[in-house]
Amino acid sequence: MPHNHHDGHCSHESNDNDHDHDHGTSDLGPNDNLFPHIDRANVVALNATREGSVVVKPWNQRNNEEAFLESDADDQLIIRIPLTGSVRLRSLLLKTGPGDQTPTKVALFSNQPSMDFNDVSDKASVQEFDIPQDRNIVEYAVKTAKFNNVSSLTLFFPASQGADTTRIYYVGLLGHWTERKSDPVITVYETQANLADHERIQGTDGNFSTTPS
Repeated sequence: MPHNHHDGHCSHESNDNDHDHDHGTSDLGPNDNLFPHIDRANVVALNATREGSVVVKPWNQRNNEEAFLESDADDQLIIRIPLTGSVRLRSLLLKTGPGDQTPTKVALFSNQPSMDFNDVSDKASVQEFDIPQDRNIVEYAVKTAKFNNVSSLTLFFPASQGADTTRIYYVGLLGHWTERKSDPVITVYETQANLADHERIQGTDGNFSTTPS
């Protein structure tokens, strides 16, 4: 898959260019950087030597190679990324490697917050990308129509490119975030009081009368 380098950053185009976006950046990254909307405390990495949140970094730390995630028992790795709202995903950003520790590819699954290695063989990914050996951050533009209402994103790295382990330095997401709507509170009002549903008033037998005794 062809990709172009620009300013230490290269991009892979999705087959359907169905998105319009602003490439403007600041100290916080691209205007649609989703870092503030990732629930970092609950990012989970499976078969990893460290917590998954170590690779979900602020934009100004994206090239820091001191903190990284490495697979443990073999070269497979799963990262589960919960979001704090509903997301229309535009791109995945990855910094991987070095060399043979680069994953062969990444498979993306949306809204599968508890996916593990037993699930990946049974469920079809929404989209997959081949990963080049590249020490720059690579942008993978997703098919946005297939990632239109994402509350969690799971990344599956099935193998390295020859090493015993796989290494990830940075994971970033770009897209549009909206606050998740909570379920409405439904209140039921009684049209007529039913004495059988209420506590009896002391000194009565549950029947009221206006006639003096």
